[in-house]
Amino acid sequence: MTIIPPYLKPGDTIGIVCPAGYMPFEKAQSCIETLTDWGFKVIPGKTLGHQFHYFSGTDEERRNDLQRMMDDKNIDAILCGRGGYGMGRIIDKLDFTKFEKHPKWIVGFSDITVLHSHLLSNFKIASLHAPMAAAFNDGEYKNQYIQSLHDALLGKKAHYKTEGNMLDQPGNARGVLVGGNLSLLVNVIGTTSDIKTKNKILFIEEIGEYIYSVDRMMYQLKRSGKLEHLKGLIIGRFSDMKDTTVPFGQTVEDAIKDLVKDYHYPVCFEFPVSHDKENYALKVGVSYKLKVDKNFVELKER
Repeated sequence: MTIIPPYLKPGDTIGIVCPAGYMPFEKAQSCIETLTDWGFKVIPGKTLGHQFHYFSGTDEERRNDLQRMMDDKNIDAILCGRGGYGMGRIIDKLDFTKFEKHPKWIVGFSDITVLHSHLLSNFKIASLHAPMAAAFNDGEYKNQYIQSLHDALLGKKAHYKTEGNMLDQPGNARGVLVGGNLSLLVNVIGTTSDIKTKNKILFIEEIGEYIYSVDRMMYQLKRSGKLEHLKGLIIGRFSDMKDTTVPFGQTVEDAIKDLVKDYHYPVCFEFPVSHDKENYALKVGVSYKLKVDKNFVELKER
C-alpha cells in the first residue's frame, strides 16, 4: 500500500531546491510569487541560483540542500527548480530515515524521475511528477497544467480528458501509476531505484533524443520485462526528436506502436505529459483509472 504524504493547506511551506542542474534565481521568481499567491510560504534552498559548472552545486552541496529540506519538519513540500542531470550522482548518499517517518510531497520531472522511482520502489512513498519552477514563467502560471499542480498539492483528485490518437489501443485499466522520463527509467534498471511495473500503469516522455535511441530504450524496457505485465501504457510527448543522416524510417510514435502492438492492454499516444508546457501533474504511486476510447483518453485518479 502506497504511503500518501499529507496534502497542503494555506500557510504551509514549500521549499525550492535544485538537486541537479543550475538554475538562475530570477528564473524561479514567477514561481515564488505564484506559490505565495496560492497562500504558501516559500523557502529557497542554497542551490537555487548557485552554480558549480553544469550543476547547482557540488554533489555534496546538492545532497546537503535536498537532505536539509527532506528532514526539516517546517517544510511541508519540496519543489525542484529544474531537472537536467545530477540526481543519479547523489541518490545513494541521501538518508531517508527521517523522511520515511515524516514524508512530504516532492515535485518535479525529467532528472527527478530517479528520485520518484527511488521513493516508490524503496519506501512506497508517493510523489508528484509535475511542472517545476521554470514552467511558471512568461505568464504560464495561469495555464491548466500549472493549475493541475496546485490542485494536486491540495489533494484534489485528478481527472484529465484528452483527444484520442489514431495509434491508440483502446481498453480500460486500473492500477498504480509509475513512470517518468524514458532515458532515466532505463538508466535506473538494475539499481536500487529500479521501478516495478507488474500490474501498473506506466507513463513515459522524452526530449531531444535521436529516434533510434528512443527505439533502443524501448527495447531495453521490453527486454527487461518492464512492458510485459502492465495494466496500461501512457505515451506522453516526445519533444525535439532528431533523426540520423541516414533516416531511421519511422517516427518515434510509429516505432513505439510497432513494439507494443502485440500487448493486450490499453495504450494511448500524445498524452499531455512532457518537457513542454503540456505537462499535467501525475501522482507517482497513486492508483488511477485509464480509459482509452477511439475518440478520447481519460485518466482519473481513484
